[in-house]
Amino acid sequence: MRNANDFFGSHNGTVHYFRHTLSHFLYTDAVNELATECGAYWLIDLIISHQCNPLVMAESFQVWQLKRVEKNAFYILCTDGNDNKVTSQDIPYSDFPFDTVTIWCIDGILLFPSEY
Repeated sequence: MRNANDFFGSHNGTVHYFRHTLSHFLYTDAVNELATECGAYWLIDLIISHQCNPLVMAESFQVWQLKRVEKNAFYILCTDGNDNKVTSQDIPYSDFPFDTVTIWCIDGILLFPSEY
């Protein structure tokens, strides 16, 4: 299983914060590199779009796990960090090149676990 965290997760902290163009959310160097290299800005948009859900918004610490379920189909799950499901979504098609990736959202900042 190809995990994007193994490829992009070598960052320890971040040098720059990038602001999402349509929200107050920020994301780190590793998340920006993932989005740029994999054409996955849609993943940032997806996570931020779920923040409209009051259950998601109530969680200051969120763990987002994208996993391949079939050839080009994915499933994303948001938990509260203690494996309690907050929300999820089926993604019927994506050309995302990895089988899985985990992104944390802490107080409005998207980051890789290695950057914490």
